[in-house]
Amino acid sequence: MSRATLDKDPRDVASMFDAVARRYDITNTVLSLGQDRSWRRAMRAALGIGPGDRVLDLAAGTAVSTVELAKSGAWCVAADFSVGMLRAGAARPVSKVAADATKLPFGDDVFDAVTISFGLRNVVDHPEGLREMARVTRPGGRLVVCEFSTPVVPVFSTVYKEYLMQMLPRVARAVSSNPEAYVYLAESIRAWPDQPTLARQIRDAGWSQVRWRNLTGGIVALHSAVKP
Repeated sequence: MSRATLDKDPRDVASMFDAVARRYDITNTVLSLGQDRSWRRAMRAALGIGPGDRVLDLAAGTAVSTVELAKSGAWCVAADFSVGMLRAGAARPVSKVAADATKLPFGDDVFDAVTISFGLRNVVDHPEGLREMARVTRPGGRLVVCEFSTPVVPVFSTVYKEYLMQMLPRVARAVSSNPEAYVYLAESIRAWPDQPTLARQIRDAGWSQVRWRNLTGGIVALHSAVKP
């Protein structure tokens, strides 16, 4: 089995996602109790894109999130550093490119909007990734980060963390092609900054008008920002 550790060596993380690619989408739907679909719709609405916009969907995996974004009429490209994930989504009708979030293969000010869903915490240097996203976004362009976060109700937070460390790996063993990877994913969620801390990191990376909205009681947060 392939899994990464919290030092997030890029080769280990990419290899781990290559190993889960085959059943990644169905596993996510099962583990989220079907909430992943509504989270993707909320991300698209928060981004406020439409025809004529150029959108980078970073850490797009199998491009299921990119297809959701493309429903807006915008031109969307899926980027991920796991070639296995991109191959698993090869049939999805959007452009795809292999890319490292800390060294994006695009020029300055290219995109009208950039999004990353459930992938920022897997970037070895996520503040550098946020700076790269700002570099490739035009002034006035938009960012939305959709990521697991900290539930806002204390009792719910305790139950959620117990689910992450106990139930998530068990469910993954039943449906995932690489259950060990979900031990890392649970650990990475628990180690991730809370909503205000991530907002500060986004602001420090060069973004302005940073705000967030909690989904599903704070299990997921949508952080949005604008490039000055």
